[in-house]
Amino acid sequence: MSKQPIRVFLVDDHALFRSGVRAELDTVADDVEVIGEAGSVAEAVAGARHYKPDVVLLDVHMPDGGGAEVLRQVRAESPEMVFLALSVSDAADDVIAVIRAGARGYVTKTISGRELADALRRVHEGDAVFSPRLAGFVLDAFSDRPGAAPPVDPELDLLTPRERDVLRLLARGYAYKEIAAELFISIKTVETHVSSVLRKTQLSNRHELSRWASDRRLV
Repeated sequence: MSKQPIRVFLVDDHALFRSGVRAELDTVADDVEVIGEAGSVAEAVAGARHYKPDVVLLDVHMPDGGGAEVLRQVRAESPEMVFLALSVSDAADDVIAVIRAGARGYVTKTISGRELADALRRVHEGDAVFSPRLAGFVLDAFSDRPGAAPPVDPELDLLTPRERDVLRLLARGYAYKEIAAELFISIKTVETHVSSVLRKTQLSNRHELSRWASDRRLV
């Protein structure tokens, strides 16, 4: 019995680039199938929820947001879904942002078709994949050297994914009503989450929560 191909959902705001990636993968990898594509954050979120792919091949920068925003909206509800960032940028901030958000790897658009197919296979199997030199950014960011971000934040780990979503929007200045509309929950539920976050972080007001979230790069 033949092995099922890896189902890939392709996200990039340039249609020509998407066509090129699709054609290249069709040529070099018979075990990789592009099942859908999107050109914006909204389309990416809707498509990921609809197709439920094995791997989302994700652009980092898009006009209405970026890869990290797609990850924030999809990953909490579909933790089994794997994300591989594919970007023209090799800036440390871009790499760290999507890895913190939950991407399994990050490769640049200088990658060949065969290398991209191999990267898709590897992240699908559970490996972390980075283009040369980008791995160093991740190691630095999650190392225990002085001034580096710790790999584990005990306080942050106390929060549920939904509590983090509420906190992130709260820190951006959203009102409770706006948070409720954004997350499709009731205002009462928002209030419950905020109370829980305040209790867990031992903070007393919205201003302190915003600073706490900013310090942990949640905003």
